[in-house]
Amino acid sequence: MREIKEIKKSDRENSTQGMRVIHGENRHQESTTGRCLAFAEAARLLGMAVRGQELVMPSFRSPPREVGRRRTLARHDDGSVTVSVMVRNRVWESVLADMIEGVVAANRMDGIDAEVLRDQLWEALEGESAQRDVA
Repeated sequence: MREIKEIKKSDRENSTQGMRVIHGENRHQESTTGRCLAFAEAARLLGMAVRGQELVMPSFRSPPREVGRRRTLARHDDGSVTVSVMVRNRVWESVLADMIEGVVAANRMDGIDAEVLRDQLWEALEGESAQRDVA
């Protein structure tokens, strides 16, 4: 258990006004922020992989509006598609798999074409993370 330090009245008076100081660690907030950024980055990488292939690139959002669903897909009148994916409290690879399946479903692909697209999308995601590990 972490100990939270008390701030003396004199310390409060010397601190900058308008700033909120949180003592201790807030890992939940940090991990949630990190997940949101990673989700956005994954969507960007998938978009780059799909670009130029005459495929529909869905927009992504989180969480799905339907309670209890991990992934949903909505087709709009203008032809656009929105894939909603649950990010919180899930294994990251499952989130990525749902995003990839969302791209496949948005394009109504099946069979060998879907398998090829899945492989391309996984390579796009893995290539970027491998480059970051090296750097």
